[in-house]
Amino acid sequence: MKPQTQAAGPQEIELKLLLPDLGDVALLALLSQAAPLAGRKPAREQLHSIYFDTPGLDLLRQRVALRLRQVAGGGGASRWVQTLKTAGRPGAALSERGEWEWPAAGAAPEAAPLWASIWPRIDPDGTLLAQLQPCFDTRFERTSWQVAPAPGCAVEVALDLGRITAGPRSERLCELELELKAGQPAQLFELAEQIAQTVPVLPGTRSKAERAYALCQGDAGPARRGGAPLLAARLPVRQAALQVLSAAFAQFADNLGILALSDDPEVVHQARVGWRRWRSALRLFSPVLPEAAPPGSAALKPLLAALGELRDLDATLTDTLPCWAEAFAAGDAGRAAAWSEADAALRAAAQAQRQAVRDLLRTPATGQALLQLARWVDGLGRASLVVRSRARRRVPLGAWATGRLQRVRRRLKGALREAATPEQLHRQRILAKRLRYGTEALRDVLPPRKARRWQQQAIALQTSLGAARDLQRAVEQLSRQGGDPGVIEFLRGVVAAG
Repeated sequence: MKPQTQAAGPQEIELKLLLPDLGDVALLALLSQAAPLAGRKPAREQLHSIYFDTPGLDLLRQRVALRLRQVAGGGGASRWVQTLKTAGRPGAALSERGEWEWPAAGAAPEAAPLWASIWPRIDPDGTLLAQLQPCFDTRFERTSWQVAPAPGCAVEVALDLGRITAGPRSERLCELELELKAGQPAQLFELAEQIAQTVPVLPGTRSKAERAYALCQGDAGPARRGGAPLLAARLPVRQAALQVLSAAFAQFADNLGILALSDDPEVVHQARVGWRRWRSALRLFSPVLPEAAPPGSAALKPLLAALGELRDLDATLTDTLPCWAEAFAAGDAGRAAAWSEADAALRAAAQAQRQAVRDLLRTPATGQALLQLARWVDGLGRASLVVRSRARRRVPLGAWATGRLQRVRRRLKGALREAATPEQLHRQRILAKRLRYGTEALRDVLPPRKARRWQQQAIALQTSLGAARDLQRAVEQLSRQGGDPGVIEFLRGVVAAG
């Protein structure tokens, strides 16, 4: 029986883990060696799910998913199940959402059971029900284990291998779902961390339906760009902290999962943006967070350093060098050839660095560290966070956010008045990023004119300082790769010219 909440209707509590695509047989064999699953006989099913929505995607806008799933077991017989799901907290690694299921006769939605759920709140007059049509589908094999990791705790561990398809677009499905049948949500993290000792995993924050909707809408590029959470002025500061940190963590973790398969430089960039937003949010909300630093951060240092080096190479190849190629060559074939050789050397270095990042993503230590961070964020939503101040009074979110960001802006203005040493330029960039990401995350509750001005100032400063830094990094990279001395001296001249 599914865990119940105080809200009307059943609830699904689930932790999703993304897995490296090592091949179905090898992945299943590796999972079978994990301590919680070793020696247990799994069940296998073939699942085909058809998701329905209106032509205007009204269910998506209300953050609801409706599907018909055909389940075929080993004996060849199959059955249909109709499921209605509501959305959990955006960006949360641990999903807690409403779920209603009924037996169905076939692949078409049945109205009667829907009216006995929360459907009347979604579609009071039946208008949406009349417009439902197939939107996308998933086909995969599910291998599942029933696990009792502690007294009173029951979990279904399900390996899903297959594809998500939306029209002409499709993507690989390779994930592990841990669904709580009985017990406490924290026990899912404990079980996941045990599995992560053997199997490299990455926390996933998007459901199959969310991934399919992205395909259905033809989102440009694979990178996951982080959007600012919708914050209400009356929201307690601690709840705002939870939403901002969840969004930043989701952007970071989701792009790491995409990076395992995609060579798009933007994926690397967005992963690093997600981490910077995470770090900025930790500083911004430090007065309402537990005093202990989030666990797992230290173990991620090798990955973060490797990501930084890869991003620098990508930026050099896609942004820095193309701007100066014609100026260096100046119509001379020999100089053009030297530039091409330098470009080729950097591309080889970027390819090797990308593989180094993927190797780190496939180490159990990385997955364990990310799970610790995800567990820490989930704990923020369950703990009683307080503002560490003498007054202990509740401060309106807008006033609190404005005051915190004004402090960052004063520090930035002070830094800009100091001598432009390399260390000071680095500090200016860091403060500009903190002002930008804080303003973007809290813009819903900030005075509009101030928010626009602060964001524009931070972006302008970050861009100008970043361009100079990128040129210097290009020189350093070419020097390490043994690039043509003429190309290196040319770029040094550009740096010196400012």
